Amino acid sequence: MTKKLMVGKVAVGGGAPVSIQSMCNTKTDDVAATVAQIHALEDAGCEIIRVAVPDEDAAKAVDKIKEQIAIPLISDIHFNYKLALMCAERGIDALRINPGNIGGEEKVKAVADICRQKNIPIRIGVNGGSLEKELRAKYGGVTAEALVESAMGHVKLLNRYDFDDICISVKCSDVPLTMRAYTLLSQQTDYPLHLGVTEAGTPSMGMVKSAMGIGGLLCMGIGDTLRVTLTADPLEEIYAAKKILRAAGLRQEGVNLIACPTCGRTRINLIPMAEEVERRLANCKKNITVAVMGCAVNGPGEASAADVGIAGGNGEGLVFRKGEILYKVPQERLVDALMGEIEKL
Repeated sequence: MTKKLMVGKVAVGGGAPVSIQSMCNTKTDDVAATVAQIHALEDAGCEIIRVAVPDEDAAKAVDKIKEQIAIPLISDIHFNYKLALMCAERGIDALRINPGNIGGEEKVKAVADICRQKNIPIRIGVNGGSLEKELRAKYGGVTAEALVESAMGHVKLLNRYDFDDICISVKCSDVPLTMRAYTLLSQQTDYPLHLGVTEAGTPSMGMVKSAMGIGGLLCMGIGDTLRVTLTADPLEEIYAAKKILRAAGLRQEGVNLIACPTCGRTRINLIPMAEEVERRLANCKKNITVAVMGCAVNGPGEASAADVGIAGGNGEGLVFRKGEILYKVPQERLVDALMGEIEKL
């Protein structure tokens, strides 16, 4: 089991539930826009939020943002240790830095000291695209071993100044490489791990990469918090993260929708019907399994574990519960009938 650290009120590691993170794409010094986006992300299920802090104006906005939000706030900082100090003074809940790129050792010590005094965790974020030149040369490019050596080198630097409240990430856009790096890292340290496949791309491919990389690691028992990175509205990252956690068996709340792929037996227009059910259940918090099936063959039988479901016929369909048929209704009333049964649960 990994060590536990606290990011604000959210526990990370030590057996705590895997938490969902995202990052704002607003200008951080635009406080109103940033707060509005954080509220939307929180409503969608985000539990920890990160903002970029590229300059002093962004750092000065930290306390103003924190006053208006409920979830923990992380500052993402590169190269300028003074920005880390400013954020720490303004009540930031955690920092994301690479200790090796914020200046000399006296600057690393200054950041470690203030974070230790204020109980602010630090995430060491190593990316394949920004791996140190000497490690690229040593390993002949970006490898799992190089990423892990980079991360552990940063850990030793913080440890040197008596700082141990650390989370680590070793992200790449290459899924197998990312998985190898995290697996190797998990064997070498008990610091909590922040999972992600960086620069995963647009939702169509980014979801697949993230589900494979993040989901695969979670199924192996590796990972304490995660961010799905998509070239999209950050809300899409939250929806994707929740789906990955559900598929990995780590979240139960919300609807588990199962639907058949259709075949030559299907006599109803199942695909838009399944999409409508998914849309109408988007905000349902009930911990239930709902089935949308194409025919009686794979309806109540194959979906017998579903709390409630529908199965299509020729112009009509069956409504069933736990494999038991309740009644038939015309095709155009199937979804409404299903929603009515869900309301009763």
